[in-house]
Amino acid sequence: MKKILSMLLLFGAVAYGQNGIPTDYFSNPLDINLVLAGNFGEMRANHFHSGLDLKTEQREGLPVYAPADGYVSRINVQHYGYGKALYILHPNGYTTVYGHLRSFAGDIEKYVKDTQYNKETFELELFPDQSLLPVKKGDLIAYTGNTGGSGGPHLHFEIRDSSQRPMNPLLFGIEIPDSKKPIVSAIFAYPIGEDAHVNQGQNRTKLRMIKQKDGNYKTEDIKAFGKIGFGITTYDQQDGASNKNGAYSIETRFNGTEKFKVLFDKFSFSETRYLNRYTDYNYYETNKSMVQKLFRETNNPLSIIIEEDENGYITVQDSLQSIYTIEVNDFNGNRMYISVPIEGAKLEILEPKNIEKTDDFIYADHATSITKGKWSIYIPANSLYEDTYLNIKDEGDVLKFHEDLIPIHSNISITADISSYNEADRDKLYIGRLNYRGQPYYTSTTRNGDKLTAKTRTFGSYTIASDTNAPTIKPVNFSDGKWISNQNFLQLKITDDLSGISSYRATINEKFILMEYDYKKDVLTYNFNDNVNLETENNLKVIVIDNVGNSATFEAKFFRKQP
Repeated sequence: MKKILSMLLLFGAVAYGQNGIPTDYFSNPLDINLVLAGNFGEMRANHFHSGLDLKTEQREGLPVYAPADGYVSRINVQHYGYGKALYILHPNGYTTVYGHLRSFAGDIEKYVKDTQYNKETFELELFPDQSLLPVKKGDLIAYTGNTGGSGGPHLHFEIRDSSQRPMNPLLFGIEIPDSKKPIVSAIFAYPIGEDAHVNQGQNRTKLRMIKQKDGNYKTEDIKAFGKIGFGITTYDQQDGASNKNGAYSIETRFNGTEKFKVLFDKFSFSETRYLNRYTDYNYYETNKSMVQKLFRETNNPLSIIIEEDENGYITVQDSLQSIYTIEVNDFNGNRMYISVPIEGAKLEILEPKNIEKTDDFIYADHATSITKGKWSIYIPANSLYEDTYLNIKDEGDVLKFHEDLIPIHSNISITADISSYNEADRDKLYIGRLNYRGQPYYTSTTRNGDKLTAKTRTFGSYTIASDTNAPTIKPVNFSDGKWISNQNFLQLKITDDLSGISSYRATINEKFILMEYDYKKDVLTYNFNDNVNLETENNLKVIVIDNVGNSATFEAKFFRKQP
């Protein structure tokens, strides 16, 4: 019997928590104890996590059940992102979302497969009519998997409000055992302004933490002056799991006055990329550790900041003693407390702020065009969060476009002049971002005459690269001319070592077959249960095209016994 997230009240009445959120409406979508691999709002690359990642015992294929009545309002099948995803709209206006599914169930699976075959495509997005796929609470709707950008088998589960804003599912009465305090691994101070300093320095300063007898922390005493902000590296762990998940709330005070509070209850997808403004992007790219800045800088509209005084900054005055405190809470009320003793002292600045001045100074609120050799760059207004110097150099076919140490919010266009290349070679050119090995990673590129243009939201080195090699296609579980009557799947490995796979198409006896592409394993899979009308002797043909149009064709014959 499925474990219920929250018990229904007598006669089916629904309990409501704070802010009118129903706490006894949704049941558990899985028939197992809930253990989290990831929680709501935690920080991922370029976005906040919009749901709960529910562990599935390291397995795929666990049944997923509708947590309440409703109807399937959207189905999205893609190679990346959520992979196979299902959306159910409920009568109370909330939508539940299920991502990384292995497959759908019953009429939903049939509807999807029929549409895929009719459109002859794997990837699709559907918005079924309200009457087409109704579901009742407890109905089997799908099976868990590892599709899309998933790093391992789990169920991504969301609850969205009527405006499609993701909300913290724990607000709805979901209970996750958690007796552990949040963990704080680092505290940083950020001097702001010309005369501000921390310990006579103007750059980010990591503070030494001293554990107290009660398990909380205080930092070393600091000498500071002027306008100061603070940052924190913190995570939370629930019972039964070692995953480093996000904290629920963080609150700061200065001499007892509340200065700043973030609360991970709800956000909108339109604001999620502002995570790169809220966190210390430079520190993350250098150290692979997220620092949450406990102050609001310009061009940071995040709604998770629910309280702030002077944007969260403090002002330290000369010759005054003060105390700054940080309180980190998880959803179950476990708390970690950090105090920062501050001695106000206007001292000589021995370590001034590091600012590398270059020829290219960008005003964030202005559009900017820059030309370097054969390269042209267009930076739309508000693509950057603040005015900054950029280090841009051209080295022939390579554009050194600053370093990936500051965030880009909106796409910047990079254009390369390829008129010096032979006309016959230009169709095989693309713009690639160089990785740490100096190898080009394909950036979506368009060609207009003798110009290549790519859009990017990442600084780094870019190059004009050429791909004249076709993709490779190799059978995995069969051989040409062999019998495969006992196999349920047909699998091929497809790779492209330069520009990457763009599209593919497969037929058997000239009839379209649906092959699922797992980019993490470079594998195409056809399921014989699709019941395409095969013969005893079958001719398979697979065409794979890379991102610059190189094409490879694989053909093989196989035999299967007829039922």
